[in-house]
Amino acid sequence: MPQPSPNVEGSQRFSLGDPIVLIFSIGFIVAFLALSLYDLTLVADSISAGFAWTALVLGSYFQLLLLLTFFIAIGLAMTPAAKAKIGNLDAPEMSTFKWLSIILCTLLAGGGVFFAAGEPVYHFVVTPPAFESEAGTAEAVSGALGQSFMHWGFMAWAVLGSLTAVVLAHAHYVKGQPLQPRTLLYPVLGERLMRGPLGGIVDACCVIALVAGTVGPIGFLATQVSFGLHELFGLPEGYPGQLIILAVLGSIYVLSSMSGVHKGIQLLSRFNVLLALAIGAVIIVFGPTLFLVNSYVSGMGAYISEFFTMATMTAETAPAWWMQWWTVFFFAWFIGYAPLMAIFVARISRGRSIREMIIAVAILAPIATTVWFTLLGGSGIYYQLTGVIDLTEALNNFQFDVATLTVAQALPGGTWMALAILMLTTIFVATTGDSMSYAIAVVGAGHDNPSPVMRAFWGIAMALMAAVLLYMGAGQIGALQQFIVITAIPVSLILMPSLWNGPQAAYAMAREQGIID
Repeated sequence: MPQPSPNVEGSQRFSLGDPIVLIFSIGFIVAFLALSLYDLTLVADSISAGFAWTALVLGSYFQLLLLLTFFIAIGLAMTPAAKAKIGNLDAPEMSTFKWLSIILCTLLAGGGVFFAAGEPVYHFVVTPPAFESEAGTAEAVSGALGQSFMHWGFMAWAVLGSLTAVVLAHAHYVKGQPLQPRTLLYPVLGERLMRGPLGGIVDACCVIALVAGTVGPIGFLATQVSFGLHELFGLPEGYPGQLIILAVLGSIYVLSSMSGVHKGIQLLSRFNVLLALAIGAVIIVFGPTLFLVNSYVSGMGAYISEFFTMATMTAETAPAWWMQWWTVFFFAWFIGYAPLMAIFVARISRGRSIREMIIAVAILAPIATTVWFTLLGGSGIYYQLTGVIDLTEALNNFQFDVATLTVAQALPGGTWMALAILMLTTIFVATTGDSMSYAIAVVGAGHDNPSPVMRAFWGIAMALMAAVLLYMGAGQIGALQQFIVITAIPVSLILMPSLWNGPQAAYAMAREQGIID
C-alpha cells in the first residue's frame, strides 16, 4: 500500500540534517574561499585545467546522457503507466498556472535570462560549427537561434526533472525513502549501504554541484545590476554597490524560501511570469514583430532539422574550445543541477500525473524558453543586423551583462525596458536562490518540510560566498562556475540509473494505483 510522506516531529525538523552532508558541503565552501584567499591564480588555473580535461574527455558522455534522458522520458510519457499520480494525491496541490510558473522560474531561469539576449547574438556573429552560413548575414539568423535552442531546449530541461523526479517521487511518497539524491542509487546499491556514510557523500556531491552552479548566477547578477544602474543613472559601479545588491537579493530569496513553496516561492514565480509576459507583449507589439515571428519559425526549423548534428557534435568534429565553452559547459551545468532540481519538481508536482510532469518539464518549459530567447536574442540579432548596435567585441569577450543591457536599451521603451529587464533578471535569480535553498534544506532533512532555519542557513551561505568571491574579483565567480563541469562527473553517475529505474518506478506506481495490471 502507498505510504504517506514521512511525518517529522518538530524537534527533528529543526535539525541541520545529515552531518556528513553539512561537513562536506560547508567544508567545500570554506576550502574554496580559503584557497582563493591564499592563491587566486592557483585555484583559477587548477579549475581551468580540470574544466578543459573534463570537457574534452567526457563531453560526449554528458551529451549522450542528456539525449537518452530526453527520449526515454518522452517514450515513458506516451505509455499507459504515465497516468499514475505523484505523491499519493488525487488532485494537484496548486493550479496549473502556479505550478508551471514555479517550474519556469526555478529551473533554468537565472541562467536563461542572463544568456537570452547575448547567446543568440554571439552565434550570429560567430557561426556555430553545425552551420555553414556566413556570420553576420540574414542567412545566419536561423542557425544562431537553433544553436541557442539546443543549449536551453528539450534535452537540457528533460535532465532536470523527468526520469529522476519519477524515481524520487515513487521512492519517497510510496516507499517512504528520504527525499535525497542518494535515493536514486537505492535500486543499484541497496538501502542499507546508501543509509550509511556513502549516502551522505553522494548527497554532499550533489549539494556542492548545486552551490557551484547557483553562486555563479547570484554573483553575476550583482555585477549585471551594478553595471546597469551605472550605465542608466550614473550610480557608482564597484564592490560597495554590488554588496548592497547582494544583500537585497539575498533578503528576498531567503525570506521567500523560509515562507515555503505555497507562499513566497509561488508568489515570486507568478509575479515574474506575469512581468515576463508583459515585457514579451511590448516587444511583440512595438518591436520588430515580423522579423521575430519569421526568425522563430526558421530557428525552430534549424533546431529540429539539425537536432542530432548539434546534440552529437564532439571536439573531433568541432573546435575544442567552442565545445568546452558552449555545449559541454551548459550540459554539465544542467547535470550538476539535476538531482536537487528533480527533488524540487517531485515536491511541487504532487497530485499531477507522470505524463503531466514530463510534458511540462521536457516540452512546455523548453518551448517557453525558446520563445523568450527569440524575443530578447532575436531582437538583439535584428538590431545587430541593421546596425543599431554592435556587440561583436563585447560578446567575443563573453561580456553578457553588456549584451543584455545594450539589447534592452535598443528595445521599445529604452531605459524603462532596461529597468524592467533588470528587475526581471533579479527576481529570476531570486526564484532560483529560494528554490535551491529549499532543495538543499530538503536534502539535509530527507523530507519535504525542512526547517525554515535550514532554508535560511543555505540561502545566506550562498549569498556570503558570492560576496567574498566578488571581493576577490569576478574571475573567481567564473572559476566557481567552471567548477560545476568537474562536479558533473560524480553527479552524472548518480543520474545514470534513472534511465532504467525511471520507467520501472512509473510502472510500479501505475500498478499500485490499479492503472495497469
